Amino acid sequence: MTSRILVGDAASWRSNRTSVKWGLYPPDVLPLWVAEMDAAPCEPIVEAVSAAMRRGDTGYPLGHAFVEAAVGYAAQTWSWTIAPSRVTPVTDVMVGLSELVRLVTAPGGPVIVSSPVYNAFFDFIDMAGRRVVDAPLDEDLRLDPEVLDRTFGEVTAGGEPAAYLLCNPQNPTGTVHSTAELATLAEIANRHGVVVIADEIHAPIVHEGVFTPYLSVPGGERGVSLLSASKAWNLAGLKAALVVTGADARDDLSLHEVHTHGASHLGQIAAVAAWTDGREWLAQVTAEIDDNRALLGRLLAERLPDIGYAAPAATYLAWLDCRALGWGDDPAAVLRERGRVALSPGLSFGDTGRGFVRFNLATSPAIVTEAVERMVGSLRES
Repeated sequence: MTSRILVGDAASWRSNRTSVKWGLYPPDVLPLWVAEMDAAPCEPIVEAVSAAMRRGDTGYPLGHAFVEAAVGYAAQTWSWTIAPSRVTPVTDVMVGLSELVRLVTAPGGPVIVSSPVYNAFFDFIDMAGRRVVDAPLDEDLRLDPEVLDRTFGEVTAGGEPAAYLLCNPQNPTGTVHSTAELATLAEIANRHGVVVIADEIHAPIVHEGVFTPYLSVPGGERGVSLLSASKAWNLAGLKAALVVTGADARDDLSLHEVHTHGASHLGQIAAVAAWTDGREWLAQVTAEIDDNRALLGRLLAERLPDIGYAAPAATYLAWLDCRALGWGDDPAAVLRERGRVALSPGLSFGDTGRGFVRFNLATSPAIVTEAVERMVGSLRES
């Protein structure tokens, strides 16, 4: 029988982890917030990084193998042909995204997002000296063409350059935007002269539907995509990501060679191992996350039926609607205080996240079960 990847209890993970997930909160708080997995590592990655350390291969990265492995993985997984000359290594997805925002927009200029959306977008936009403009997802948590068209038109009416940050698969909702939806987005963006920057970091983990790279849809060739092995193979501490510019992207979207310097050599070695030899591990962890999607659904239906839950089509993040519980705009604060379980506050993902929380499914079934029991305890205290 194949050993489980997502296994263990809170005590075992806390005793051998020093990362932010298990270290931020007091020992009595069960952490299911930040997007880290409680996972046994992918052995080919361990072997590749360990071998590099043993032979002293710890210098500056060259990047060729990293790019080639990403190109090969995209072709095999999504039938997406990427020209290696259009790929630039960067430190991580958010650093690459920030540099692209600086290239595309002027200081103080508009960067459009569709909330609820990855909470780091807001901080990085602010750090870059730009302003956030929200074009929220619709009630079904999908792109809203009318809202996008209106918002893009408003922000560009005076000739101001603008960018749109696409998150697909979507964090925190787990939505996988369809080819047709992405093509509609491309048409609207190109008509208004808005540059689409696509964060596609969660693309390898899809449970329902099919992931479509934004640059592969009609009109998407004018955009930019960011990829990394970090989320799917739990490699956040090994910094390495890629910027892919579309075939018809503006010439000024090319990042300077200096931007490649931050990508870790060991991070690139890890990513090459993930993309070439880590498919079996990924298939198993995806299946275990799928089981946890169903487990959470059963537990909530039995124990907390007033919480709204739709199993995410992708990612290992669940978006829970707690508004019926009467816990106000920030139910995560209530759960952390009363139940000693830490979930991500919905409000951090934009105003449309009021009353919601994000729940990390990439852990053991025992921890998922314990988290729900702690949530039930929070309800008893209200």
